[in-house]
Amino acid sequence: MHFFSKRIRSAYNAIVNRNLKHMDYSLFFIVLILLGFGLVSLFSASAIYASNKGLDSFFYAKKQALYMLLGLGFMAFTVRLNLEKTRKLIKPGVVLIIALLGLTFLMPPVAHVHRWIPFGFINLQTSEFAKIALVMYLADFFDRRASQIAADWKNLLTPLGVMGVILTLITLEPDLGTPVLMFGIALFIFFAAGVKLRFVLLPIAAILPVFIFELVSHPYRLNRLKTFLSPFQDTTGTGYQLTQSLLAVGSGGWLGQGLGASKLKLMYLPELHTDFIFPIIAEELGLLGGLFIVLLFTALLIKGVRIARNAPSFYTTLAALGLTLMITLQAFFNIAMSTGLMPTKGTPLPFFSYGGSSILASMIAVGIILNISAHRSRT
Repeated sequence: MHFFSKRIRSAYNAIVNRNLKHMDYSLFFIVLILLGFGLVSLFSASAIYASNKGLDSFFYAKKQALYMLLGLGFMAFTVRLNLEKTRKLIKPGVVLIIALLGLTFLMPPVAHVHRWIPFGFINLQTSEFAKIALVMYLADFFDRRASQIAADWKNLLTPLGVMGVILTLITLEPDLGTPVLMFGIALFIFFAAGVKLRFVLLPIAAILPVFIFELVSHPYRLNRLKTFLSPFQDTTGTGYQLTQSLLAVGSGGWLGQGLGASKLKLMYLPELHTDFIFPIIAEELGLLGGLFIVLLFTALLIKGVRIARNAPSFYTTLAALGLTLMITLQAFFNIAMSTGLMPTKGTPLPFFSYGGSSILASMIAVGIILNISAHRSRT
């Protein structure tokens, strides 16, 4: 059965049992393993880095543990939400996200970019939560308007406009990786919603010139592309980070150097506790350790897609699918980037990379997916 073959109906009109005993606990268990593995890996990657900055070696690990606990609280909250009743909050939520994205440009820049809003113990990266807002908006829109879109493709202009505003604001931060990821997730939702292929090509045709312009108008992005195509041409300049990353992955062998025994984390590999944490894991735990992470995210993808296919409504089907892809595609993008399969970009590895916004957004997404899995429709 295709995703778009489900009857379009309100999410909870046909619910018989809404009980946590129906929740997919195997998915929850996978997430717990990722969180635990991620915390240990972060401590290993960040301890020396923190010490060299004059901080406690546990500094990043302790903050990450706090973010994880807070994320588990957010997950528990979203698991118990009535997703049908909260649908009325989706549009105001999108407006709020757009406002917060605009507010980031008024904040002091960090490393010459405007991506964060300082909130005391956390620097809020609004783009992480914009992913959830866009997925829920598209799921709600297609649930309500699928028949109208089939009759007149111009009804697609509304979601395309909303998507365009959000992606443009994130691109201007500047950040090109997140909009590309969000655009890919949106296309999957379009296909799952049954939008005809020729209509799906419309956003691709619209975004391609913008993507090319953003690429050629920023020299550092062209340098990243050149480095991706030939990483060893300038190993001490533009290709340094990718070269060190590949060296870390390659030196791990089958079983790795041992947990905590990475050589590249001795201040050789930049961003090793954020975007480039996977190479440190591969160096310490080897190919088998890296494959274990890939298998965990693959299992999460399979579980999430299964939950989407068995969801009680079209709305919850699209929401579960989009949020599952939000986590897993980002993970695969990060791994591909750090192993030279994609151009380098600032994309964190979910549950592993240091950062409160990424953890909180991922756990909220997991909570909504588990919420959907806990429902049974009348069959």
